[in-house]
Amino acid sequence: MKLTAVGVWGGYPKVNSATSAFLVEYNGFQLLFDCGSGVLAALQNYIPVQQLDAVIVSHYHHDHIADIGPLQYAKLIQNQLNGTENTLPIYAHNRDKSAFKQLTFQQHTKGFALEEDDCIKLGPFTVRTIKTNHPVFCLAIRLDAGGKSIAFTADTEWSDALIPFIKEADFLVCEANLYEGMEGNIPGHLSGRQAGMLAKRANVKKLILTHLPHFGDLHNLLAEAKTSFSGEVVLAEEGKVYEVTD
Repeated sequence: MKLTAVGVWGGYPKVNSATSAFLVEYNGFQLLFDCGSGVLAALQNYIPVQQLDAVIVSHYHHDHIADIGPLQYAKLIQNQLNGTENTLPIYAHNRDKSAFKQLTFQQHTKGFALEEDDCIKLGPFTVRTIKTNHPVFCLAIRLDAGGKSIAFTADTEWSDALIPFIKEADFLVCEANLYEGMEGNIPGHLSGRQAGMLAKRANVKKLILTHLPHFGDLHNLLAEAKTSFSGEVVLAEEGKVYEVTD
């Protein structure tokens, strides 16, 4: 599997950047995880819109869905230009009925419901879900294909339930929106230290920190994570491609 960091920021994008989102490719299938502000523009650095096969949205906060509307219009325009009726599937939970309904746009995009503790086939991927600890309903996602695995925490506070869910994953793409001294003060997010603890307890191979804060020294997040996890830890970098290898 190949993982491309499309965006890395939490809340809103920094200048000329995008909020946390990742493109996962396996056997030619292109899957986008989350589609917040700036993501559509950034995505086109890597693939044309018409080559996108599916989207998974973790939850309906703006930094995870803001570019769904622009993506739908991109599909409309590309379908018109190419004389096609290609429908892009967008997977997300339907606990928010109004938000879920907006995922379907004419024949250009169609929403498909993901449930808590789901296990579905999507292209070459087996997709599993678990509820996270966030102020709104949010799903962590695990992708398995070809004997390899990538787990995304999405937005969450500490949750013991995540440990067996992400266990032995090749990559853990983990939010790290807080520094250690902020733990417990801002709901719904992890610190770098907690991300490292999660990686250690789940025995993952590589930890990628994302949903990064707009303040402080980001390298401190790395240092905090390394106090808990002895494996490889990196800050997600926009445009960086990570290969899951043996």
